[in-house]
Amino acid sequence: MQGKPIINGDHPQNPLTTLQTHLSNLLNPPTQTHHPFPLSLQTLGNRAKQALQANLSRFNKNPQWARVTRFDPSVSNQSIEERLEGVAVYGLSNSAEEFVLLTGKRSGKSLGLLCFRREDADALLEEMRSMEPGAVGTGSKVVAIALNKVVQMRVDGVALRFIPDLCQVKNAIKVKENLGQFVEDFSGVPVFQSKSLVLKNQNRRYRPIFFRKEDLDNSLQRASQQQKNLNPAMRMGDIQVDVLEEIIQGMKENSSNWDDVVFIPPGFNVPLNP
Repeated sequence: MQGKPIINGDHPQNPLTTLQTHLSNLLNPPTQTHHPFPLSLQTLGNRAKQALQANLSRFNKNPQWARVTRFDPSVSNQSIEERLEGVAVYGLSNSAEEFVLLTGKRSGKSLGLLCFRREDADALLEEMRSMEPGAVGTGSKVVAIALNKVVQMRVDGVALRFIPDLCQVKNAIKVKENLGQFVEDFSGVPVFQSKSLVLKNQNRRYRPIFFRKEDLDNSLQRASQQQKNLNPAMRMGDIQVDVLEEIIQGMKENSSNWDDVVFIPPGFNVPLNP
């Protein structure tokens, strides 16, 4: 069956576990040991290599590379798509513009990895090529995919996993530790917000959610400069770390906790009202 083309994002540019844990959860029995967080702070190349090496033997001898052949919409929610518009993730495609997935021959389960940094996706592709020459075709490449389309997809037999920006994971842990929280690990893609920042549109107020803490810091600084003095409310304690996957799930469930959020693409500047 011919695969359906992937959806490219218009703006190339979110549970943290290691890549090894991603694969273990998908392909191994539930009793598989969970790997500790320190491993996840290694470079993506090392993590990808260790993860794939640890699991390739469980695909018999050679991994089977599959293509996504069917896309079914899950929850049709225009609001979610609008709020995630402009945010891109990076995946692997073949020469036919179809997703490249890692599939276990015995389990029949497939894993699609989506990175929030293009450099991580590039490293992942190179690791796959070096570990299993020929398994990934010469036409395979890294492509940008619109996040607002990804979250509305469901592919039978395929698990999609986000690989967060490890710099932002470190930022998230530091924020929590500065607030006196004990952080043993971090599951999911970290996103950042501040009580001191709101977006106003007519009579509505929205909370901007940032994928990079640096962008939030810059926005706080710009807001304070606009006021000509530092807003006393802008304290470190006002910076909050959330998990992207939990927010999206809450939005799909029509949770009122997230009906006023809007996602800010990395590096994007918006007018802010402190």
